[in-house]
Amino acid sequence: MEISFWIAAAIVFYTYFGYALVAWVWAKAARGSQQKKQLKHYEPEITLVVPAYNEAPILESKIKNCLALDYPQNKLRLVFITDGSTDNPAEILAGYPQILHLHSPVRGGKAMAENRAMEFINTPYVIFTDCNSFLNKEAVREIAKHYQDPQVGAVSGEKKVMAQDSAPGAGEGLYWKYESFLKRCDSDIYSLMGAAGELVSFRSALYQPLEKDTILDDFVQSLRIVEKGFKVVYEPLAYASETPSDSIAEEMKRKVRICAGGWQSMFRLSALLNPFRQPVVTFLYVSHRVLRWSLAPLMLLLLLPLNLLLASQNSLFYMAVFALQLMFYVGSWVGWQAEARGKKIKPLLLPLYFTMINVAVFIGFLRFVRKSQPAAWEKATRSAVPAVGVE
Repeated sequence: MEISFWIAAAIVFYTYFGYALVAWVWAKAARGSQQKKQLKHYEPEITLVVPAYNEAPILESKIKNCLALDYPQNKLRLVFITDGSTDNPAEILAGYPQILHLHSPVRGGKAMAENRAMEFINTPYVIFTDCNSFLNKEAVREIAKHYQDPQVGAVSGEKKVMAQDSAPGAGEGLYWKYESFLKRCDSDIYSLMGAAGELVSFRSALYQPLEKDTILDDFVQSLRIVEKGFKVVYEPLAYASETPSDSIAEEMKRKVRICAGGWQSMFRLSALLNPFRQPVVTFLYVSHRVLRWSLAPLMLLLLLPLNLLLASQNSLFYMAVFALQLMFYVGSWVGWQAEARGKKIKPLLLPLYFTMINVAVFIGFLRFVRKSQPAAWEKATRSAVPAVGVE
């Protein structure tokens, strides 16, 4: 029982702390051993695709954001795809003839929209960005420069959370700072372990049509490119800013969907679990993604009863550890209740968000095995979008 406790504790520690330390040291060594490549000025033709489902309230802002990007207009093509939208996006897009507007009354989800959009793209590179994410003016230029390296198959930008004065905003902002750190390390070591849809780019020739029920489309697409032997580069100078979820409940809904997609992705990307094919990729993938979506939450669940049994043997050490665990989860519950009443208790934000994302793994797993998580996004309500231009 004691051995089981320490094994569980070691897995949890490695997943959330140990790997970050290993990745930091490894990335630092990799940067030191590799000669820094000087990327030249590079302006290839590129297409920016914006999937937009019922985004009329922010569609105009997104259009203006895209038109203000610092990239030659004759080399940047804009495509908005609004399949299934019922809020008359054509009325807004009609005022911008330079934008190709694709629309079908049938909603098939984001993966299907991206697959369909690719049929209209004839540029060597494509960028996908969410409608509710706003790009800095250098984003396209910073992404395009990496394609001078023939081993680069995809480029991912950074996600930034605009407002962090709410519980979900502060929690999501803290999470993405941690996640961005790991992404930079993975990219420096070899390749990013999956891209997020806020801002991601691919070589058009490497794009592989996704299955209709794909939940995490950009994550699966980018790692299939890694499976082919190409790298996914992380570029923090290209970033997408978006507002956080409107409440913890809305953020929980979003996390459950991501976790259901994580389970689906692990099965569809099973080749990455073979260490004999790509050992470095397998190590990064398991350490950064697989453990977080599978074993670590289970070990967290087992730690409480194991700790209680060890504490019942009158061990002061295990009593103290159990008390700390209990305080952590009680703090999470108190933080959740406070947020539900519109209040924020700053010291409880970390335990609240950490507990929430691990509970989401179990709910997401149930949705995955029951096949009850639809591929089409059930949009989470987000904080009001401020007037946004290009930074």
